[in-house]
Amino acid sequence: MDAGILSVLAIGFLLGIKHALEPDHVIAVSTIAIKSKHIVKSAFSGVFWGIGHSLTLFIVGFILMAMRSEMTEKWAMSLEFLVGVMIVVLGVNTIISLRSIHTNVDAKESQHFHGSYRKSLLIGFIHGLAGSGAMVVLTMSTVNSISEGLIYIVVFGVGTVIGMLCFTTFISIPFILSSSRFKLNRVLIGATGIISAVFGLYYMYNLGVNEGLFGLWV
Repeated sequence: MDAGILSVLAIGFLLGIKHALEPDHVIAVSTIAIKSKHIVKSAFSGVFWGIGHSLTLFIVGFILMAMRSEMTEKWAMSLEFLVGVMIVVLGVNTIISLRSIHTNVDAKESQHFHGSYRKSLLIGFIHGLAGSGAMVVLTMSTVNSISEGLIYIVVFGVGTVIGMLCFTTFISIPFILSSSRFKLNRVLIGATGIISAVFGLYYMYNLGVNEGLFGLWV
């Protein structure tokens, strides 16, 4: 592998880290990562998101590159709109979950977080599906073959996993530190849910109205 492709892969890795920290990604994963009292479990929410995200990019990317095709703008934006719907649902669920939060949740947390890992994987999968069209365009403008493209996507995926791992570790700290202060912890979780729901609504409005998605379907 020559120096040129190695430099391209290095850039792909850094872009993967940057990509993981886009607002719609961090807000969606935050609604899961904040619910643990243990930093490792919160961090693994980010890891599973990155795995789901990378898996979709790899599969869809391979199909589109093999067919030498691109996702239409209409479908790419529609999948992005689905992300907005998902973020709203996650925010609302986070707010609703406040009713079931108790101070002594340790006994049930292990079982809860196995389900949360699956949820993180699904969220990452949807995010990857929504971003696969742009990923293929970026990849094929950067490399010369399908095999190099797939390697690029894998390296990009590793970057997203590391980026999200770092973020979920960081974001969980104030929630873990406040876990013994029940009211403060509820306020922080509730605020996260509200931010998620509001951001999701804005995300949908911006795509549908400002960027013209609704007009493409009418």
